Amino acid sequence: MSYSQADAAPHDVPRMPFQVVATRPLRLKRAKGFTVHKRKASDDTVSIRHHTKICKDRQGGLRLKSLPESSHISLFTEWVDDIPPEGDPGILSMQPRQSNASDYPLLVWLVQDQDNFLSELICLEGRGRISDVCGGCGTLDPRFRCEDCFGVAMYCQDCVVGKHCQHLLHHLEYWTGSYFERRSLRDLGLRIQLGHRAGDRCYRPRPAARDDFTIIHSNGVHSVKLDFCGCESAEAPFQQLLRIHWFPASSEKPRTAATFNVLEQFHLLSFESKVSAFEFYQSLSRISDNTGPNPPKFLRIIRQWRHLKLLKHTGRGHDPLGISNTKQGDCALLCPACPHPGKNLPQDWRSVGPEKQFLYSLFVALDANFRLKRRAVSKDSNDPSLSEGWAYFMEESAYKSYLSHHVNDVQEKSTCSSHNAVNMADTKASRGLDATGIGIVVCARHGMKLANGIGDLQKGERYVNMDYLFASALSGTTVDRLNISYDITCQWHRSLYQRMMSLPQAVRLDLSAKHVSFFVPKFHLPAHIMPCQWKYSFNWTCGVGRTDGEAPERGWAHINPVGSSTKLAKEEARAAQRSPEPPLHPDISPSILISAGIDLEDQQWRLRVDLTKLGLHATDTQKAKTQQCSNALARHIEVWMKTHALYVPGSATLRDLYYSEGGGKASAPEDIPLYLPSQVNCKFSCAHNLESIEFQLQEGQANDALNELRQALRSRAYMLKFKDRFLHGQGANTHARNCLKNVNAKIDLSMAKYRAAHRALCTLGPLLGKVGWKTALRLLVDDDVHSMSGEDDQASEGRQRLSWIWLSCGYTAEDADDKSDCGLQEGKRLLLESTYNSLTTIYLAIRIEWCKARARAHHWAEEVDLLLEEKQQTLQFLEWDATRWAERAKAITDQDKPLNEGLRAYAEHQANIRRRLGVSFTHTWRDAQEFSDVTYSEVPVN
Repeated sequence: MSYSQADAAPHDVPRMPFQVVATRPLRLKRAKGFTVHKRKASDDTVSIRHHTKICKDRQGGLRLKSLPESSHISLFTEWVDDIPPEGDPGILSMQPRQSNASDYPLLVWLVQDQDNFLSELICLEGRGRISDVCGGCGTLDPRFRCEDCFGVAMYCQDCVVGKHCQHLLHHLEYWTGSYFERRSLRDLGLRIQLGHRAGDRCYRPRPAARDDFTIIHSNGVHSVKLDFCGCESAEAPFQQLLRIHWFPASSEKPRTAATFNVLEQFHLLSFESKVSAFEFYQSLSRISDNTGPNPPKFLRIIRQWRHLKLLKHTGRGHDPLGISNTKQGDCALLCPACPHPGKNLPQDWRSVGPEKQFLYSLFVALDANFRLKRRAVSKDSNDPSLSEGWAYFMEESAYKSYLSHHVNDVQEKSTCSSHNAVNMADTKASRGLDATGIGIVVCARHGMKLANGIGDLQKGERYVNMDYLFASALSGTTVDRLNISYDITCQWHRSLYQRMMSLPQAVRLDLSAKHVSFFVPKFHLPAHIMPCQWKYSFNWTCGVGRTDGEAPERGWAHINPVGSSTKLAKEEARAAQRSPEPPLHPDISPSILISAGIDLEDQQWRLRVDLTKLGLHATDTQKAKTQQCSNALARHIEVWMKTHALYVPGSATLRDLYYSEGGGKASAPEDIPLYLPSQVNCKFSCAHNLESIEFQLQEGQANDALNELRQALRSRAYMLKFKDRFLHGQGANTHARNCLKNVNAKIDLSMAKYRAAHRALCTLGPLLGKVGWKTALRLLVDDDVHSMSGEDDQASEGRQRLSWIWLSCGYTAEDADDKSDCGLQEGKRLLLESTYNSLTTIYLAIRIEWCKARARAHHWAEEVDLLLEEKQQTLQFLEWDATRWAERAKAITDQDKPLNEGLRAYAEHQANIRRRLGVSFTHTWRDAQEFSDVTYSEVPVN
């Protein structure tokens, strides 16, 4: 049984009898959990005993969980059965599962087991509860045990050394008779021999320099005694180390090495936890209690390891011409979902219709990051680049040579907003820095870096730097359409075509042959002037889907948080004028009577708002003015009641009953019931013509309240926009908040008026047989009350929904043809004249908003098409890449048999990875096309 909070009745409601009869065992297949109340049947009534939740346990079984008595929710009158069709309510007759110790494991451990745990830990500081004989040879009084081997058996010195001939980097402990102290295998005489199988002897061993060798492993830093093989057929020392998975710090007379295991571990940790090499090495040193080598050697090893892994992963080891044949960008990973002609595009991609050409567009984004500085602490000869432009960073020599010829170029100032990236590009502080930051070019839809698309910035975000980066990243692309996102694109793209032709021939990019569109990322767009916001917006351009252009920001968001925008304010608007008091006359028609009653009800709402605004510290003048309004309203209600009693005689009886229930005390004017035909609740008969007149007037009141609500929402949206753009300072903000508070009060008043009118219509409509009015005048909820363009809503541009209040047009010219009542006709005419201008403005705003909504719909349709096309491009790219690795495996012709086997094994393994990824993606996306077809067949986009 499940229910909503609105269905719950008060606690004092008499309990209803409820009984469940078990018919068959409950069997749920996909029940995620639902709430029930277990009741125990008695003779006349039932009482709640348990509040039980049905849920699944870890093994998939069904369990009943009893909740505390205080969590019970009161009885409700209407039960809603949400039990799945395959379930049976018979489970309600089951007793709830009793709690046991396994439900509170931490509490049980704290009370019962923590002493035992602590005792065992302390026991391990000694020799523990083990035998007093050697675990290997059985001799008495063994003194050694290993921290890394399984178990805590004690061994003699000979046995422990023999046991660790193939476990060279384990930590040993020696029992002194009172406590354990750390010992190494080196201290026990173990020597490591390279170039031979374990246990074999080399007749010409060559000890490491100074007979001291340091190994960095995942369990610490070890100092060992190591011998290289000195036989005639022996390989170089660094090769002997590499063949046992130890990476040497140098190739000449190495004295330090790191295991492949620790290098892989740090490689992952540096990306996942952002740990530095120095911190990682210090942690290893503390594990082994050994100072070991200095961190710079480990840093050098890490650089070499990463570089070799890069070459290996990108297939450079399979090139018959060797590493020296690597071209610019060959080691960069390509984005599989982006269009790559000849790799993942169909043969006829250039011949598709104009409406589908956007599917083969390349989206790129540019940005700069000034948090990534590089200090001038070395020079290129001491700290050279290992890749020379093979991956993501461009080749530095040509880049710096080009910059040296344009060092004195002056960048033009911004004609848009005051962009620091433009105006201060030549003034960035660079003392003591080789690079003040980096510029980057990425795939705007998937965030992958483009080959040769990253470079250092020497001063600031200068065009000369970003032009070279942009051209270098796109110099190899052959797509016909480019969508370029850059936060200062409104300034950067001016004269871009001419600047491209001045670049070196190797990176020169001819944009005249391509269809190029320029955009400003969505988050950065509000900082631009209004013409730029319309011209460079993703939201109003076809063929871009839901791309936002903020991919670079997401790439380094953890180190470059986006600053908050400056908050502004607006001048106070004039206060709303009160409606004139309704005319009262002894000889009035029924329509004027009901109209006056609705106006009095409106004045009651306004008086409540004025009383609420007084607060606790109102002045005497404010109190006097409010009291005058209250007295005037009381007199007008008294006069109106006398006439109302003539048309509705039963109203006098209701008023007498109301005053008697209140103890004879006079009520405040704003709380006096008026007893309009919609408020008598069928307690007495009312003239049919009065009900019909009130229905028509309440319909007008609802439309009038909607019109006031729309006007107030538009005012609030304008004030918020004006406040954010033009005002600043505490005084202006305080003044603006007071103004917005008044506008919000008008919005609340309009909402209350509409809801009161809507309740009256809901009461009178069934009595009069009125139908169809709910289409235009719907139930107003809080989520419906927001501006047309969504300035006061949290939804993004692509997810905004136009509220129905902006689609309700109110009065039309046809309403003036109704001649049923002269008073009503005159009121409609005056209302039409007073609202004509505002409705005209609203109609224009609705047309604009309709265009925006249509653009959103088209962008979502484009996004679906782009995603489906990217799905196909990803699968085709993986197939192409798998074929490329398979061809590498077949093309191996090296004479070195072990090397051939390694090359072939790695190539086949990489090809298999691509194939398995393709199979996995195909399975994951198997229903994407069908789901898209079903969705868009139901919601067509024109």
